[in-house]
Amino acid sequence: MAKLIVLYGTPKSTADFDTYYFGTHVPIAKKIPGLRRYEVSSGPVATPQGASQYHMVAQLEFDSMAALGAALGSPEGKAAAGDLGKFATGGVELLVMETREI
Repeated sequence: MAKLIVLYGTPKSTADFDTYYFGTHVPIAKKIPGLRRYEVSSGPVATPQGASQYHMVAQLEFDSMAALGAALGSPEGKAAAGDLGKFATGGVELLVMETREI
């Protein structure tokens, strides 16, 4: 398996972020080919020491790194990436990784 982890920094307006994210961005992202699972954090993102700089974490799962790469290069993947600047006012970090169950 492979995952794309998206770390969304705290935006200028969390209400505006949430409205746009769930109403516009999620429908765009769910069209990405090869997407097997799409999860987002629920509630505050914290560290063991307390609050963090992140408002939300999204995890998108694919069958392999090759599938993830193809997904990001697809028109749908490019549309989702291009949409980030419209709502991620707190910044965004993208991490890609291969995973295995242990």
